[in-house]
Amino acid sequence: MKTYTRQKLTFDQFLQQCPEEGLYELIDGEIVEVRATRNHDDVANFILFGFNDEIRRLNLNYVVNNTAVFKTITANGIEQGRKPDVSVIDKDTWRSNRSTYSALEEPIQLAVEVTSTNWEDDYIDKLDEYQRLGITEYWIVDYLAIGLREYLGNPKVPAVFVFLLDAERKYQRTLFSGSERIVSRSFPELALTADQILTS
Repeated sequence: MKTYTRQKLTFDQFLQQCPEEGLYELIDGEIVEVRATRNHDDVANFILFGFNDEIRRLNLNYVVNNTAVFKTITANGIEQGRKPDVSVIDKDTWRSNRSTYSALEEPIQLAVEVTSTNWEDDYIDKLDEYQRLGITEYWIVDYLAIGLREYLGNPKVPAVFVFLLDAERKYQRTLFSGSERIVSRSFPELALTADQILTS
């Protein structure tokens, strides 16, 4: 990861100063480039295309992409700019101002993070921020099985975690692995297994 700023930035300043080329997040007031391996991208793209197929098949009112950035707030009140590996967004929200930069301040429908070496961001920081923002559904796709044993079991196995907001606006976690079909609130007819995603 490369850091581009010295002074702490707000979300609005991040949008103004963010380089046009490449993908970036605002983390603790600094612009940070987000880079991924080809394997990571393959897994994220497999999910994106799977969601897109469902949106088209069922004519769902969603947009799916891998470029959307939205503002989250940490427990300490710090503004962050997060860019999930896959974002599912209500189409009306997305199209409300199509000429603007792809940054949102309202919760999206579903965020997917594919874990990499900074896995703690996905399991701890983003989990808290996405829950705080009110993102209905959050997936962590740990194809490398690099999270903690308390999540992945012992021995650790690659897994897809689906977090759903409950009535108290707290995430409830379900682990999917092997041939188990992923159960999604946003895509109830989705016919993907954990293995299909994890080995894509």
